[in-house]
Amino acid sequence: MSFLAELWAFLRVRKKYWLLPVMIMMVLFGGLIVLAQGSAVAPFIYTLF
Repeated sequence: MSFLAELWAFLRVRKKYWLLPVMIMMVLFGGLIVLAQGSAVAPFIYTLF
């Protein structure tokens, strides 16, 4: 949890708010790949990238 607080402080101090949507999308895509790794949906997800 301290990592998220430190990341938010960095974004706030450096005025890098545009990085927040990029990081959120990276986390969502990473979670999608991890969750779909062993399923039948995996080949269809990998074609997106």
